[in-house]
This record gives sequence, C-alpha cells and structure tokens, in this order.
Amino acid sequence: MENVINVAITDDHVLFRQGVKTAMGMKKDIKIIFEADNGMQLLNTLKHTQPDVILLDVSMPVMGGIETLPEVKKLYPHIKVIMLTMHDESTMVAKLMELGANSYLTKNSDSELIYEAIKTCHEQEYFFHALTNKALIDELKMKRNGEGAYAQDVKLNDKEVMVLKLMCEEKSTKEIADIVDLSPRTVEAIRDKLKTKIGARSTAGLILYAVKNNIIDG
Repeated sequence: MENVINVAITDDHVLFRQGVKTAMGMKKDIKIIFEADNGMQLLNTLKHTQPDVILLDVSMPVMGGIETLPEVKKLYPHIKVIMLTMHDESTMVAKLMELGANSYLTKNSDSELIYEAIKTCHEQEYFFHALTNKALIDELKMKRNGEGAYAQDVKLNDKEVMVLKLMCEEKSTKEIADIVDLSPRTVEAIRDKLKTKIGARSTAGLILYAVKNNIIDG
C-alpha cells in the first residue's frame, strides 16, 4: 500500500472545503485529517495534530494565510504549505514563496492539480507550475533592476554550488545527499548556510539567486 499523505484544509468557505475533501477522498494516498476556519484555529489544532501538508487560504477572518504562514513555518518547518487564493498576482505569489510557501494555487484549480501539488510538495518540497514560475521570473526581473537585497560578492565553495544546483533541479534532500555523498542532515546544514550567506529567506529565494548569478540557466 502507498504511504498516505495527511492533509489539513484551512479555509473559511465550507463549500470549498467540502469540495476539496470530496475530491481528495477519491485518492487512496490522501487523507484529510482536519479542517479549520482560520489561521488561529489551525495553529491551535497543530499543537496536538500535525499533517504532512496544509492547504491554506490567503484571505480569512480572524487570522489570514499571510499572517499564519510564517508562524507555521517557524513552529513546524517540516510541514509543507500550499497557499490558496482567488487571485493570481505575481507579487503576492513571490511574497508568499519568500515567506516559505511550498506552492501557490488559485481556488479555481481543478482537483487533479491540487492532488499533484500535494503529492509533489510532500515528496520534493516544492511544486512549481506556470503561475509560480511567472511570479518568480517577475521577481527576478525586479531584483535585476536594482531592487534586490541579496548579498553581493558571495563566495560559494564547490559543494555549496553543487547542492544549490541540485536544489534548483527539484531534487529532494535525500536525493541530494546520495548524489554528493553526504548525510541528509549535512545537506540541510549546507542549505541553511546558503540562506545565511546569500540573504535568502526561503528555497525560492535561493533559486532566484542561482538564476540571477548564472549558477543555473534561467
């Protein structure tokens, strides 16, 4: 039997939650373990029940997704968070990716796209698609125009460059560890060191840096 991915839905629209729950209920490897109306309720529930993946609405009463996302990432960094919104503004996507979102979907996404995002984020940490890619490219262009705040003249050693390249190829921590012959814990330490060196707050920020500095082809 396949490993089951435990998922939580945080959205103030009951009908939307019900629709996602029904669609994901058809998948043998997805289990919706709880629902929440807002970010505050989500954080309270996470104290005793942690899913693998959270579907998190951007706009909710009491506590919205923008305020909730950094709290979830700070307290439970292992949980993958997919942001949901009615809008597809590039600036919003880039901001949320910088805050640590693992993907970003509009609420009119079909159930197969939501399923693919859950699976991919769980297995590979990030799910990039046309919307997220456009947002990151737009953000990159803006940073190239002098509005970026990444550290200049950063010296990366060969191992750091190799890890960064593999991250950009969407390899998981375990896959990178196997390729560079290091433990997964050491790979995570290198990733954290890269963030500090470069001044990036998330893996999306590291990928932007890699493209900007021709470490990978953009």
